[in-house]
Amino acid sequence: MRVLETKDLQTRPLNPQSPRDQRPPDQTAEPPESSRPKTSRPRPLNPQSPRDQRPPDQTAEPPESSRPEARPGTQRYQDQDQDMAQRPAAVSSSAPRQPDFIHLNDLASDTAGGMVVFATDEWFAPAANLLKRDPPRFEASAFTEFGKWMDGWETRRKRIPGHDWCVVQLGVVGVVYGVDVDTSFFTGNHAPYMSVQGACLDPPPSLVLEGDRTGTAASDSQLEAVSKLRSETWRVLVPESGLNPGYADSCHNYFRVTCPDRITHLRLNMYPDGGVARFRVYGVGQRDWSSVPAHQEVDLVAMTNGGVCLGYSDAHFGHPRNMIGLGRAANMGDGWETARRLDRPKELKVDGRGILQVPGSEWAVLRLGHAGVISHVEVDTNHFKGNSPDWCRLEACSLTAAQEIAATGNTGNTGSWKVLLPAQKLRPHHRHHYLEAELALKEAVTHVRLVIAPDGGVSRLRLWGRATPISPALTPPISPALTPPTAVAPSSKL
Repeated sequence: MRVLETKDLQTRPLNPQSPRDQRPPDQTAEPPESSRPKTSRPRPLNPQSPRDQRPPDQTAEPPESSRPEARPGTQRYQDQDQDMAQRPAAVSSSAPRQPDFIHLNDLASDTAGGMVVFATDEWFAPAANLLKRDPPRFEASAFTEFGKWMDGWETRRKRIPGHDWCVVQLGVVGVVYGVDVDTSFFTGNHAPYMSVQGACLDPPPSLVLEGDRTGTAASDSQLEAVSKLRSETWRVLVPESGLNPGYADSCHNYFRVTCPDRITHLRLNMYPDGGVARFRVYGVGQRDWSSVPAHQEVDLVAMTNGGVCLGYSDAHFGHPRNMIGLGRAANMGDGWETARRLDRPKELKVDGRGILQVPGSEWAVLRLGHAGVISHVEVDTNHFKGNSPDWCRLEACSLTAAQEIAATGNTGNTGSWKVLLPAQKLRPHHRHHYLEAELALKEAVTHVRLVIAPDGGVSRLRLWGRATPISPALTPPISPALTPPTAVAPSSKL
């Protein structure tokens, strides 16, 4: 299992490509499908929409000289959409892998309450699109009165001094471990360079952007208001770095952040102008626990309270981190869902309680935001009507930073786990509540392990309890011990 190290790391893109993604001159034509070597390319952790798939009738790309000249209207953008699908993906063993920090929570997502509170220019597409939870999409025939519609933030071609930038207010205050500047579909209009700055502002400023901002730029009053933040002096989290264009194999520009400080606001600079589809800010929430009364019950695993997923057995259709998100799930994609296990018996049988007797199960390990005694558990299978697990079990323990690594290994097993909630039959599309009398563990814990069998989906997991003092040995490490599964686990679709 891979572990995120705490040592300082460079902030270059973790998937470096040439800043100008040029096809070598001797590769102006792509060989037919039948003549290409067959490769087995692993599916990405969060595969994009069908643009990643090559249309079956376009097995060869015509030479540059034989292509029709781009003409006004939608043809240019239809060609761009086809190029996105046709461009060959990197399949070599030396291809960069995704960084471990993408398994953390997206602190800036609009579903977590993140919002853009200032942007210098939003001519072609508003900056609010940066924080959408859903992957970017492309519509070849979509235009507005200001130009081509794009699912991201795109500014006009700058003809005045300066560069474009925006300010993002995080939905969940916390420590940032990495960012993804996603340029999907911005292939001739992406921002060539960017940087990120951050600050902790208390109280937060009253800046707000409302309505559809397409075709607008910051007003004099907005510029005056944002100048009071002195955002140009904020701490640099990612220095000026090149961005790759928005093709399927280069659109994700990952940058690791090593700042241990609590962050509330980020400034995303792009130099000098252009477009970015999504801005993902991966980190761990931080709550001021000193203000929480000792007798008050809180959701100890919620992302807003510092909960984080550390490891899992499978995340084929949805990542376990979704279970600790805000509110109830919007749909199945907003929960944890595994692939169907292939070791299921050909004919299923149940025991006297009606629980399926199967050889395998799936698991997810989560660290609580604070050590505490759990008194109320909620397992919500909302939206999982034909694919909920048959049963679940919850285990818990108190782990030191060193023990945490072993607890989130390939099997998630450690001798420290104790049963918190014995195996319980689950119902589809239902909120299951288990009160203190049904729980088998009455001591303070720092980690939980949710086991489901044989497979399926859970939309939310809530662990209500009272925070207890943390001993120094149980203090979480500065950088979470992330141990995503190796090749034995299918990729996630989120």
